[in-house]
Amino acid sequence: MAQELNVVEVYNDLHKIPELGFQEVKTSAYIAEKLKEMGYEVTTGVAKTGVVAVEAGAEPGPCIMVRADMDALPFKINGENKVIHACGHDSHSAMLLAIASRLQGKIKRGKLKLLFQPAEETLKGALEVIDTGVLEDVDMALGLHIRPASDIPEGTIAAALMHSASIFVRIDVEGFSAHASRPHQGVNCAEMLAAIVQNSGLLKFAPTLTWSMKCTKIEVGGAAVNVIPDKGYCMYDVRAQTNPLMKEILEKLERCAQNTAASFGGKATMKLMGDVIPACEYDDDLVKEMSDCIAETLGADKLRATSIGGGEDFHFFKVKKPSLRVAYIGVGAGATPGLHHPDMKLNPETLVNGVKVMTAFVLKHLG
Repeated sequence: MAQELNVVEVYNDLHKIPELGFQEVKTSAYIAEKLKEMGYEVTTGVAKTGVVAVEAGAEPGPCIMVRADMDALPFKINGENKVIHACGHDSHSAMLLAIASRLQGKIKRGKLKLLFQPAEETLKGALEVIDTGVLEDVDMALGLHIRPASDIPEGTIAAALMHSASIFVRIDVEGFSAHASRPHQGVNCAEMLAAIVQNSGLLKFAPTLTWSMKCTKIEVGGAAVNVIPDKGYCMYDVRAQTNPLMKEILEKLERCAQNTAASFGGKATMKLMGDVIPACEYDDDLVKEMSDCIAETLGADKLRATSIGGGEDFHFFKVKKPSLRVAYIGVGAGATPGLHHPDMKLNPETLVNGVKVMTAFVLKHLG
């Protein structure tokens, strides 16, 4: 059996080599070397820089995949481009390596598959990994993510991290240019965009569900202030608790933009900036089982039922393979001031909690 890795030491190693999505060359090399030393069957270059490790038991059973992401975030600080692990993906990979070291040699039935996924921050990594066929034999997919101190207490574990559906939307508007002294001869895209933003704020959705739809950018007009602008666009960040709600929001937003623009005598077109990131669709029995495992492993006082997340491309796994049973835990790591902040810090000592819980959970099924 492999020697158990110290998760804090692994975290410290990975924290020093932050790399952007699909560029995780040093990170994947470090991970692959550790896995090979443990005795796993290792495949590198999965969706460019991903790593997959496999160990099969002698008896029949399910295939469980545990996934961690690897990439860091880009920042511009004092005019200089920086790459920083500000979302904890280094801690996720560290936990999965430590989990791997505790599971190697203990898989008695079924198959364990460990996926170190690239490019989660680009929201393209999971889809590219899926295209390699990594899900074909998988029955259950498990994930984990550190949580900020503002979300759940340091040292606790949430049995379900509630990710919402999310998408960026661009609305382009077209009007008619004119001299500003004769506004009636033009169709003003600045006013059109203002009206679209105002009207979209009046749209109604089920009050029992959570959602947000924010205009985060408007560009319109040129250098001359005395010209009625004939083109412009705005950007929206849209999030929804469920996938059907996301569909409803996008349909209503598009209709609102088109009708508002038409009332000015202009035109609006809406396009999605990539694929809609799906909301989580967890297996209720699996989440209940994870809750019990957290309480048994760490104590009932360390259990939190849920934790609020942003968006995650992990949930493409369920979309692309609906038969998949899915669970995803949140590890309270005391991260401050918050995720995606360039100065984000966490308590590495808390990572052992995620290692203990996930190891115990997998062994219940495959050990």
